[in-house]
Amino acid sequence: MSSKIFKSILLVAFSTLLGTLLIITACMFDYFETVQKNQLVDELSIAARGTEAAGEDFLNQLDSKNYRITWVSKKGKVLFDNETNPANMENHADREEIKEAFENGTGSSSRYSTTLTEKTLYEAVRLTDGTVLRISVSRITVVVLLLGVIQPILIIGILAILLSAVLGKRMAKHIVDPLNRLNLDNPLENDTYEELSPLLRRIQWQQNEIQRTLSCLKQKQDEFHQITSNMRESLILLDNAGAIITINLSAQKLFRVTDTCIGKNIIEVDRHQNIRDFMQESMENGHAEFREHRNGREYQFDLSRILSDDEVVGTVILAFDITEQAEAERRRREFTANVSHELKTPLQGIIGYTDLMESGLAKPEDIPRFVGHIRKEASRLVTLIEDIIRLSQLDEGTDMPISEVSLGNLADEVCETLFDSAKSKNISLSWSGSDGNMCGVQRLLYEIIYNLCDNAIKYNRSGGSVKIAVSEDDKHVRLEVADTGIGIPEEHQERVFERFYRVDKSHSKQSGGTGLGLSIVKHAVTYHHGKITLESEPNQGTVITVEFPKKSCS
Repeated sequence: MSSKIFKSILLVAFSTLLGTLLIITACMFDYFETVQKNQLVDELSIAARGTEAAGEDFLNQLDSKNYRITWVSKKGKVLFDNETNPANMENHADREEIKEAFENGTGSSSRYSTTLTEKTLYEAVRLTDGTVLRISVSRITVVVLLLGVIQPILIIGILAILLSAVLGKRMAKHIVDPLNRLNLDNPLENDTYEELSPLLRRIQWQQNEIQRTLSCLKQKQDEFHQITSNMRESLILLDNAGAIITINLSAQKLFRVTDTCIGKNIIEVDRHQNIRDFMQESMENGHAEFREHRNGREYQFDLSRILSDDEVVGTVILAFDITEQAEAERRRREFTANVSHELKTPLQGIIGYTDLMESGLAKPEDIPRFVGHIRKEASRLVTLIEDIIRLSQLDEGTDMPISEVSLGNLADEVCETLFDSAKSKNISLSWSGSDGNMCGVQRLLYEIIYNLCDNAIKYNRSGGSVKIAVSEDDKHVRLEVADTGIGIPEEHQERVFERFYRVDKSHSKQSGGTGLGLSIVKHAVTYHHGKITLESEPNQGTVITVEFPKKSCS
């Protein structure tokens, strides 16, 4: 405060001094201009009388180093000039002061030269013979005059500032000392100017209000921090300039930054073009959203501007991890398209055979064969629908009964169930290993083993084998199904677990497969938090290994 008072005193003193000097300079300049103009008129009067009496001879004899004299004819031609050869001078009939003299008898004007920083005064008078005599003189401008007196002004100014500084410092200290001694923690306990009592009471009340507000604000900030820190969604709050105000832990991981980025512009922290473009869109339209892949995941970004009293005060950015949702949408679209196709195929076969029989085109001896085809297609349709229902249940994550299950026992059951199927193709089917006890859904685990073995038999060769091996350690239970079948080409191995994907479509139709068996296997393994691997070589066979985490149901 003392500094402000000190500066104010200096400013007032300097302003007063400067204003006084400027006024004095302006008055002097005006006075000099008036005197100079009067002198110019007097000189012109003397020169005019002499010229009328003696003509050019008088002008040649006239000592006029300080003035320029020009004699102009009635038509504006220069007859005489004491500084320049008249023959080289242009016609002066258009000069303002000369035109005025031709018309009124006398004329005057002034012109400024930016090159010479001078102002020239002109006075002209018409002689009795109709010619015009002009006299001019250059005078300095205000700027030049100020430059001429700048040194004394500076000296006076410096002395005035030094004197004002000494006096101002003492005055400021005298005024501020009692205020500096105020105890603002307890304003009402101060013994100072009586005039300050209302102010001190106001300060005490304001302090109480500030403490209550700060306490409430801190509580709200703590609540906000707790909520945002535990959010799975990424949250960033920006001010109206795009600087980061708040960024939660999820957003820090997403953008690969720390909380040291607070205060920086979002464009500095994240240089993706989408952020820049959609921030602009949200500022213009109020909201913007887009999807983008980052760090191997897919995110939905929602940007909304924040308004206060119809003014934009900031932007909020929310990012949701929608990787699973996007993948589910993609699978759902593919699944819907494939289901439509797979259901249509057997139905078209059934309709075709029934149309032949209904129209009477089928021979009586062919009807039993047509009925057999209809039954086969209907059975395939039922199997397909059952597989679709199983997959839907797995997709929805429907809760299923969990119990202690022995993979060894299930493998033994599958061997018994598929014994006839394997025998009909001259394929040996066996299992070996431990009990492989684990906690899981018995029906799903049975379908895993059954589908793997069923595929191994269908795509095997006569005289081949299918071997099931169950093993376990402290942390895992493993199931391995190995066959000596036709194998799977490398380019198809990543896709065999997709729904309705078939390596050999003609063979699949002949074997009655729905194309969903391995997809059910994969989903059932995922349901049990396991992992599945496949190793295969064409004409050498295939080995599929499933590994489950070992845990008890208790």
